[in-house]
Amino acid sequence: MLKALIFDLDGTLADTEETHRQAFNAAFIESGLWWDWSPPLYAQLLAVSGGKERLQHYIGTLRVPPAERERLQHLVPSLHAAKTRFYTELLVRGQRPFRAGVLPLLREARDAGLKLAIASTTTSANVSALLQANLGRAPDIGFDVIACGDQVQDKKPAPDIYRLALASLRLQAEACIAFEDSVNGLRAAKAAGLATVVTPSRWTAEGDFAGADLVLPSLEGLDLPRLGRLLGEAHASA
Repeated sequence: MLKALIFDLDGTLADTEETHRQAFNAAFIESGLWWDWSPPLYAQLLAVSGGKERLQHYIGTLRVPPAERERLQHLVPSLHAAKTRFYTELLVRGQRPFRAGVLPLLREARDAGLKLAIASTTTSANVSALLQANLGRAPDIGFDVIACGDQVQDKKPAPDIYRLALASLRLQAEACIAFEDSVNGLRAAKAAGLATVVTPSRWTAEGDFAGADLVLPSLEGLDLPRLGRLLGEAHASA
């Protein structure tokens, strides 16, 4: 029986990746760096989960002397903090909306007594900013559990964040459905034993989602009866 819906944040609840990209570039400018993460480059960097990890990976690709690489690696925490600040400011100004179908599904789940959770590799500050921007006028909708990347050791595609969400919900994977938009997210959810619905974003549309239980362009029109059937089918064939 379906008891909870667990959502990834960036790309799944809202198409926030462009806002993240702009925030990274603003942080680079503020720090006097020459870097410019273009949309094609950022799409490649999204294969690395986590903002700090993405920065560390990028620095590792730069052709710089070892001493300079070490200096840049030491800048990662401050760069990420600046990026988070810019991201929050951009959200407040731009009100990045939830993707189509998200709000109706959240409301239907809440009305039906289901629990709602977030399992995201982003920071708690980023989660709070997005939810406030989109749910500030919908106090009837709230999340029972918010599991963030800074609460686990290994980020997606490791299943840690989903296991944390399940433990916090006090539910077994067989009673929950995960919602993702990326290959790393799908792998994490499936490794945690979750039936998974994938709604690719423009940043992840080329990914291989063959392991998903359902792939849709958006959550628009998706309802709880269909999800209940999906859950039963997923675990009947497991």
